Amino acid sequence: MSTDIKDDVSSLIKVCGTNNPFEIAHQKNIFILYERLGDILGYFNTYKRISMIHINCDLEDAERRFVCAHELGHSVLHKDVNTPFLKRNTLVSIDRIEREANEFAVELLLPDELMYEYCDTAMTIYEIAATYGVPRELTHLKRI
Repeated sequence: MSTDIKDDVSSLIKVCGTNNPFEIAHQKNIFILYERLGDILGYFNTYKRISMIHINCDLEDAERRFVCAHELGHSVLHKDVNTPFLKRNTLVSIDRIEREANEFAVELLLPDELMYEYCDTAMTIYEIAATYGVPRELTHLKRI
């Protein structure tokens, strides 16, 4: 993928016909596994060319959606990198690959077309983000 994550995500949404990270993972033949992971939210790995997203089964639906989008970001942007486990305290990581995966997830879950639907409402970007599973502390990554 190119260095412009927003454009890459827009292209992915167009090709897949959805911004649902679970559906995109399915279309890309990435297995999603739900496991008890303690304080780990999720991680992405490949074993014998089989790609897998591991998601903590104890998460709420909105959090699962974000974790899936974040790990999908790793699968697209960093497929050959051994990515670290996503933990609550690393959501605002300054590590480049974590920041890129977060930006990917935010752009995937909050595409411009969706944001435009809320132009004439009183909802704040934080309320819109919460509706679609984007953590408040990451909404600043949305580029409009």
